Amino acid sequence: MDRPEFYRFHQGDKVLPFAPEEYDTRLAGLRLIMEQEGVDVAVFTSMHSIAYYSGFLYCSFGRPYGLVVTKDQSVTISAGIDAAQPWRRCHGDNITYTDWARDNYWRAIRSVTGEGARVGFEEDHMTLVQMEKLKGFLAPSGTVPIAARVMRQRMHKSAAEIALIRHGAQVADVGGYAIREAIKAGVREIDVAMAGRDAMELEIAKRFPDAEYRDTWVWFQSGINTDGAHNPVTGRVLQRGDILSLNTFPMISGYYTALERTLFVEEVDPASLKIWEANVGAHEYGMSLLKPGNSCAEVTLAINEFFAERDLLQYRTFGYGHSFGVLSHYYGREAGLELREDIDTVLEPGMVISMEPMLTIPEGQPGAGGYREHDILIITEDGAENITGYPYGPETNVVG
Repeated sequence: MDRPEFYRFHQGDKVLPFAPEEYDTRLAGLRLIMEQEGVDVAVFTSMHSIAYYSGFLYCSFGRPYGLVVTKDQSVTISAGIDAAQPWRRCHGDNITYTDWARDNYWRAIRSVTGEGARVGFEEDHMTLVQMEKLKGFLAPSGTVPIAARVMRQRMHKSAAEIALIRHGAQVADVGGYAIREAIKAGVREIDVAMAGRDAMELEIAKRFPDAEYRDTWVWFQSGINTDGAHNPVTGRVLQRGDILSLNTFPMISGYYTALERTLFVEEVDPASLKIWEANVGAHEYGMSLLKPGNSCAEVTLAINEFFAERDLLQYRTFGYGHSFGVLSHYYGREAGLELREDIDTVLEPGMVISMEPMLTIPEGQPGAGGYREHDILIITEDGAENITGYPYGPETNVVG
């Protein structure tokens, strides 16, 4: 039997989260970057970049995937185990590589790039092993890191992206209300989390009947488990007076949105209420600072001062917000648009960013626990639009 190194397996109709014109516009922006950087061909390997330029969100399972962009081609490279699904879910061409021989992945890429080209690559994703293979198979005349430039492109959302993100924020609210209804003393974190996740997945399926459904999740934490923002769900049983952290994360075609809220079961003690109200104050102040012309560092330093005046800055645990778009807890992040002291990016219209101050008071101290509020804002010409609807603060979120 003659077993090919790679082949094209195209069947079914293409189904993408955006119109072809949206991807053509993104690719045009990429090709401008390539021209400016003197790049003949770009080889992408990360989930977020491949999804951004093609619509295809791969499932690696230990296999490499790629997207090759030339001056006139856009070709995803996928493993045989996926059959024609990558073709149906990508903009442009698709090549399937086989595993009959090692490195057929690179032979498939070479069939598009040829040898001797000047190759752009993602320096924040490509491993040393894969870089050696790139050099061995493609024999490039040069390699150019382009991850920072394409990340900058992703920071500015199109109208179509913003429309999808709005849906995501609304779905997150649906999950938040489902969680609120499920909270009672005596139930487990996992039971509450499942109620929120199920509600969001059903809502996504209603809004996007042709989408792939994957990766939507909830982190719901109680008591000591609230001390970290990314602590997984457990079987801890809720008790009267517990501090809670509600975190809903709907995923729509690779686009992440979030809702995060502090709550208490049935009652909140005076020490906790004081901390909670201070964090809500920082949240509201921070949102007022999200406007064109302010830098991430400037916003961060202003909120730092707010907390310092209340002797709370030492309890801050991370930056105050981040960009939205193609990202997830296990892939992708537009790290150049985070509200931290070391990020000088200036906010511009079309960017989408969260405000999410968090204070963690250690166990044994009055008001112990983690306090966090999180809203999503779209930067406009003269300010910002908050697209999160679920309310924050003690008036609404003492529940059960």
